[in-house]
Amino acid sequence: MAQHQVLTNPGSVLFMCAQNAVRSPMAASLARANFPNSIFFSSAGVREGLFNPFTIEVMAEKGIDISQHEPRAFENLDDTYFDLIITLSPVAHAVALDIKRSQSIDVENWAIADATKVQGRRSIILDAYRQVRDDLAARIVARFGRN
Repeated sequence: MAQHQVLTNPGSVLFMCAQNAVRSPMAASLARANFPNSIFFSSAGVREGLFNPFTIEVMAEKGIDISQHEPRAFENLDDTYFDLIITLSPVAHAVALDIKRSQSIDVENWAIADATKVQGRRSIILDAYRQVRDDLAARIVARFGRN
């Protein structure tokens, strides 16, 4: 009889990307919306970027206001201990694996597209950001379930 691995939900999760401007703040806010009281979610980048207005716009379409988000680097977090770091970019994954060497922490890597690389008309760019948002939402439900 095959054993199925059951993923338990951690108490605290950090979503990490390169600049904490698009993917990680989207992921943290989507996760908080699904689990407002049971799991602590935060976000950070390898370095601080400039917050992206397309991110605000596509999250507002889902009723989530992240207009007050200020990008921050992992090293500038008040508390750097989490049960799980979910990386959303290759550079963030490398940093998280380095952190794992000195802390008892789980690391997962989610391959999520970088919407900032998309060029063209505004509608094409917004569609790329929507795709990132929707991919993150699906991954969050698949990983953590529904609250």
